[in-house]
Amino acid sequence: MQDQSKPTMPLLGDAFPNLDVQTSSGPMSIPGDLKGKWFVLFSHPADFTPVCTTEFVAFQKRKADFDALNCELIGMSVDQVFSHIKWIEWIRDELDVEITFPIVAANDQIALELGMLHPGKGTNTVRATFIVDGEGTVRLILYYPQEIGRNMDEVLRAVRALQIADAQGAVPAGWPENEIIGDRIIVPPATSVQDARERPAEYDCFDWWFCHKAQKQ
Repeated sequence: MQDQSKPTMPLLGDAFPNLDVQTSSGPMSIPGDLKGKWFVLFSHPADFTPVCTTEFVAFQKRKADFDALNCELIGMSVDQVFSHIKWIEWIRDELDVEITFPIVAANDQIALELGMLHPGKGTNTVRATFIVDGEGTVRLILYYPQEIGRNMDEVLRAVRALQIADAQGAVPAGWPENEIIGDRIIVPPATSVQDARERPAEYDCFDWWFCHKAQKQ
């Protein structure tokens, strides 16, 4: 039986939990303040650590690409706000990169609620990544251990792919550079015998169960 006293982390398709938090940009309500916007909430083990610094610079370098997808970036760790502010200043002064997205100062309860606490490593948080759509629904979750930095191009690709899939259909492995069909979109499965028979005449198909179509621009 599940222990009802322990917070349950959100799963794919769940509503992202309401969080009232302090950030390096001031108080924030997540996802309430982001209604209609997608967002990527990503946690890091600690400020002033090498891997986390490379991640924040990498996210900032791609911020314009996320903005183009109506997607906000939000960092998070259990460090206090003053630490976030000082770290932002250090990155600006030493690496010439201005971090312009907010960084949440989470407490242990928030970290536990999101499944971010690393087992056996005290209050250090794992590298959790949540992609949430404009309705506040969790669409993708990635977890990395402390020792491995994230691939921000994959996070950006995932946001693009989710938005394309919502509008046009499923996308293949490695989209938009799939080894079989490139950037084309996979047609949803047939739902009847008649539908299966008509598929090859309507789409490009390897067989009736594997049909694809051009991506709309």
